[in-house]
Amino acid sequence: MARVGLTTGRLVRAGAELADEVGFEQVTVSALARRFDVKVASLYSHLKNSQDLKTRIALLALAEMADRAAEALAGRSGKDALGAFADVYRDYALAHPGRYTAARYPLDAETAAASAGPRHAQLTRAILRGYDLPEPDQTHAVRLLGSVFHGYVSLETAGGFAHSAPDSQESWTRIVDALDSLLRNWPTR
Repeated sequence: MARVGLTTGRLVRAGAELADEVGFEQVTVSALARRFDVKVASLYSHLKNSQDLKTRIALLALAEMADRAAEALAGRSGKDALGAFADVYRDYALAHPGRYTAARYPLDAETAAASAGPRHAQLTRAILRGYDLPEPDQTHAVRLLGSVFHGYVSLETAGGFAHSAPDSQESWTRIVDALDSLLRNWPTR
């Protein structure tokens, strides 16, 4: 019998909070059971195993980021949209480091297709329409933006910019400016 008050949604949200506190790699069904002061077996009516928990946290993180990005992009275009989109990813990673890591968790093809992951690509392509990039250049630009955003955020959250000037916010702003310039002047073959 399921423990009163425990639901899959509540467990996933608690798992996401745990990921932000101790790191996504440390999230297990056992750690979650300790958080609720219940036996591990109590959670198995809601979760299959730790992989299922991590997959669900990844899906939550992808959905949260996509929702924030969609809201941030509403009514914006060009550089304004690019900056808002970039800030969503950076702000989310800084506020929710475990969830941000979870969003990179490998999903099987069917789960990935049903996740908010495709929304991220659609939102990125919506920004790129303002730069009038044709295919396959749009795909290259989607990959470039994802690589730059993820690379910068990964280095920043690991403390890579904490001990040098200028401030990382200044660098972030300059990087978004440079990306805007690159997208407006995309190289042709």
